[in-house]
Formats: sequence, structure tokens, C-alpha cells
Amino acid sequence: MDWKRFFRGKKVTLMGLGLLGRGIGDAVFLAEHGAELIVTDLKPSTALGSSLKKLRKYKNIRYTLGEHKLEDFRNRDFILKAAGVPLDSPYIAEARKNKIPIEMDASLFAKLMPKGVLLVGVTGTRGKSTTTALIYEILSSSPPRLRRGAEGGVVGSVFKAGNLVPEATLPLLKKVKSGDIVVLELDSWQLQGFHDAKISPQVAVFTTFLDDHLSYYRSTSLTASREKYFADKTAIFKYQKKNDVLVVGEQASLFVSSQKKIVARSVDVPKEWESKLLGEHNRENIACAIAAARHFKIPELAIRKAVELFKGISGRLEYLRTVRGIKIYNDTNATTPDATIAALRALGKDIVLICGGTDKGLDMSKLVAEIPNHCKAVVFLKESGTEKLIINFQFPISNQFPIFKKETLKECVEEAMKIAKKGDLILFSPSFASFGKWFKNEYDRGAQFVKIVKCLK
Repeated sequence: MDWKRFFRGKKVTLMGLGLLGRGIGDAVFLAEHGAELIVTDLKPSTALGSSLKKLRKYKNIRYTLGEHKLEDFRNRDFILKAAGVPLDSPYIAEARKNKIPIEMDASLFAKLMPKGVLLVGVTGTRGKSTTTALIYEILSSSPPRLRRGAEGGVVGSVFKAGNLVPEATLPLLKKVKSGDIVVLELDSWQLQGFHDAKISPQVAVFTTFLDDHLSYYRSTSLTASREKYFADKTAIFKYQKKNDVLVVGEQASLFVSSQKKIVARSVDVPKEWESKLLGEHNRENIACAIAAARHFKIPELAIRKAVELFKGISGRLEYLRTVRGIKIYNDTNATTPDATIAALRALGKDIVLICGGTDKGLDMSKLVAEIPNHCKAVVFLKESGTEKLIINFQFPISNQFPIFKKETLKECVEEAMKIAKKGDLILFSPSFASFGKWFKNEYDRGAQFVKIVKCLK
């Protein structure tokens, strides 16, 4: 399909501009390629100033800000929906009632990309970012002559997209050509677009399936909420064709019934390979990345080299520095109790844990049981989830296991530094979402933590 002709003159409503970059990237791309664009966002113009400034020169954009209007979802050629739009959105319902297609950034790219481009899609409750990044490193660090496609042809350039980068995926249409690979990190929201388009990546990786986003997928019961969440995830493989590949992590394999799946297990990682990543959960991520890389017939020596050089990505059990003999780790992307449990098990003992954030409606009981096995103290950042956790689960309070509550992240770090001794570890692993009065998102939360730690003496 000629994607340039596809956009020219199309009446498009972009639902969700935001501040993180993807909405802006989509808006610029659509405006540059001749779409008649409506940008609508619930945030007012005062909150979107930095984004609107970048769109000022485009005369083919009009705006509905601080609200959505039903008329913006009628008489359009398609709606480009941002991730996280509520499942019961009356505006999306209005568009569907009027038989207007609903598109999303990554899936629309997948529909329009040149023939011969190969998608590697990665999803999972935990581990998808690390796995995506490692697959990209393996593929991009291997000379093209070592990368072979499904039919044996030499593979071209390798791109990374989706959640792993702040940019929109759609503008990659200007760069990719037949023979290229795009490695996409896909959350459950973005996969809604793959369901609508009835397409799946040719190489799909499903790392783990755990409780998350249950407040978004709220239903009549916890089981029903999980089923809705899983249903979105299944778009990673549901529409694959005969020769496509599905790699499933060992934990996720309990939920995926496909007969064609390749199950990746931590024991599949050769014992002699030395990884810089900590924890059993990361060995599972490495196993998924290795299984995906083997599809491209990359020699084991090249895969091993990439695995051993890979340092991980920021905000995922990231070692920052040692201050007064105390090692400090940034795990800001741990937005669920399962993620924090994995971090605690990876680091071991003598941990001062900093956690807390916005309630997501998740069960914290396993985390409560795990904390005393690893921690000498916990410093809580006061937020809605934190208060619920403390009230509902009655942490043991004693001289042997003290807990503290602080108003700001800076105060949490200062308290943790008072408690920790030489040889101890400080772990910032929130277990909760970041949205609240202090942070824009988990990346902003992590950046603030890094800045505070840099100033420690």
C-alpha cells in the first residue's frame, strides 16, 4: 500500500496528544503528509503548552482541548487513538457506531509498512522492555551477513520502536524498507490496535502474564478483569500466519495454549554465559531474547557476545552508585508487587526498601510476606496505594524491622541513608503506579530519584 497516498486528504481525529512525545510525533507525521487533523485531549491548552508549541506551524490542525466532543468522532476517515483510552469510552463508541475505523500508532504502522519488513513484537506484564532491548542489541550488533530471514535472505537495518522509545512508531514509515526488522515493545493497550487490524507480528514474544492494570480492565470479578487484560495481550500472536514464530516465557506458557509456541526457560541460558543483569527473572528475559534471535540464524557466539555486553536499561534494577559503602539501585519501573518481589530476590539481603505510589487495585499480600526476608527497613512514600497497603496488611513494626512514611521522595532517600550502613543496599522499587501529585510518570519518577542520588555526599 502507498502510505503517502493513504494519508493525503484523510480526515483524522487524533485522540490524545499528551506530553511524552508519541502523540506529538503522530500529529506532526499526519500533518506533514496532508491529513485534515483534529487533535483532541482532555488536558487543557495550559497543560499541553510544550506539545502545542511544536505543532504551531501546521495550518491543517484544529484543536479540541480540555474535553472531547462527540462531533469530532463523526464524519472522519479514521480515529487514531492513544494508548490507555478507557475501554468504555463513549467517543470511541460513537466512532464505531458511525463505522469509522479505530487505529493506533504501532498497528497502523504494521498495516502500512512496506512488504518485506519483519516485525518482532514483545509483550508481557514484566520483562518486555528488557527483552525488547536485548533482542534489538543482538540483532543490531550482528553484521547483516550473519542475520538471516525466515527464507534465508540477508536482513537489512534494525529499528526499535513502541514503548522502548519515546517517539511515535508511525513516522518509521519514512525510514524502513523491505528486508528491515522493527523490534516493537507492545503493551496491552497498543495491542488493542492489532486486534482491530487483525494482525500480529511475524515474530512474537510473550514474556510473562501477571496481575496489572486491573483498575483499567475492571469488571464484575477479578477473574473477569484478568481475562480482559489477557484478551488484549493475545493480539501478539492471535493473527499470526503459518510460518510465523511465537516465543513464550516459561511463566506465560501456563496461559498460552498455542501448539506452535517455543517455550523459553531460564535453564536454556548456558551456565557459562556471564550476564550483567541480576536475578532469575532476567535470566528468563535473556532466554526469551535468545529464542527470538535464533530465528534469524545468528551464530551462538554472536548472541553470547551481545548478551554478555548488555548492561540493561535505565529504571530496571539499575545500579546507580555507591555512597559511603551503600549501593543504590533505581527500579522505578517496578509498578507492581511482582516486580518488586523479583528485585528483592535478585539483590538478596540487607536492603532498605523505598516504595509506595498510586493504588492500582493489586493484591499486595505476597509482597508484604516477602519484604521481611530481604529488608532491614522500609521507607514509604505517602500516596494512595501506600496508605492502603499499610492499613490493610499491618506491617510488623519493631526495632528489628522499622518502617517510615515520608512526604517526598527526597525525604525518603534521606531517611534510607540514615538507616543504611556500609555494605547495605538501598532499593527504590515503588510497587505502585507513579501518577499523583509528585510525578508525571514512572520515567519522571526515576529521573527525580537519579537526580537526588547524584547529589548525595
